[in-house]
Amino acid sequence: MNTTLRFLSKFKPGVRKNWLHLSAGLVWLGAGMMLISFSARWLVLVDSSTMILLELAGLLLAAAIYFFGFSKLARKNINRIRGLKGEKVCLFAFQGWTSYPLVAFMISLGIYLRAYSTFPKSMLAILYLGIGGGLFSASLHYFAHIARALHSKIVEV
Repeated sequence: MNTTLRFLSKFKPGVRKNWLHLSAGLVWLGAGMMLISFSARWLVLVDSSTMILLELAGLLLAAAIYFFGFSKLARKNINRIRGLKGEKVCLFAFQGWTSYPLVAFMISLGIYLRAYSTFPKSMLAILYLGIGGGLFSASLHYFAHIARALHSKIVEV
């Protein structure tokens, strides 16, 4: 068993922790931008007064999702990554292993809602803008952490 684990560990994509922060930030930023772009495509199909109301609802939802959920999760992930043992850790550890099933569920639900849901796309735009805006905003925590880490290294030199 020990030999098998050593063999498999050779294939583990080990990176330094700062790469985990960057990976997490880029994934959250990319997912947020993708959801916002879906929302934007659906919102241009409605009249301008309705669009403004839907955007306002989506932005309020984004603020709530960011404040009550994703900002706390991003800070928790940053602290979890900092606490990982070893100089190099698995690239996929940028997200906690228990979060991967939730991510898979959310992706599946998003695909289902886009492809098969009877909800009007203009109403889905609120949800997509809310989740996308929350992800986009929370991704900035990762980039701020990287900037602080780089700044402290520069100050030390």
